[in-house]
Amino acid sequence: MTEPKTDLPKTELSKAEPPKAEPPKAEPPKAEPLKAEPPKAEPVKLVLSKDKYYATGKRKSSIARVWLRAGTGEVTVNTRKAADFFCRPTLLMLMNEPFELTQVLGRFDVTASVAGGGLAGQAGAVRHGISKALLEVNPQFRGVLKKAGMLTRDSRVKERKKYGQPGARKRFQFSKR
Repeated sequence: MTEPKTDLPKTELSKAEPPKAEPPKAEPPKAEPLKAEPPKAEPVKLVLSKDKYYATGKRKSSIARVWLRAGTGEVTVNTRKAADFFCRPTLLMLMNEPFELTQVLGRFDVTASVAGGGLAGQAGAVRHGISKALLEVNPQFRGVLKKAGMLTRDSRVKERKKYGQPGARKRFQFSKR
């Protein structure tokens, strides 16, 4: 075993203090991942001035006429229960988003009449209509709904087919000769 080389004589080396161990460094607390949830509204006591609240919602080529009425949370779309009409759970979740954000889930009965488009477009139209009708119920919901993007009409629609082409963007195969 070799001894460490130092400038100190052997006698002074033994008298030298052993190196002090550094205290363990405390790790900074781990930050929780950011959640992209819109802020939720504080529970507000609702004072209903009318019996029914009406709004029109639109998405793609679907148009929904929506009526809100104080009740137990029953949702009817085209005279059918929402669970039967929107068979996918994601569509039901999409439709109930405005109620969850404003914390009034189960406090209103919804009657909606939807025409045009497919199921996803119709669910988006009902959601848009519910959001606009909730504004009539209580204007304080505007900040929460606006921040979540529920009041903006999603204007994306299918692009039209162009003449001389098989689709909106698709082209026939190029032939050099």
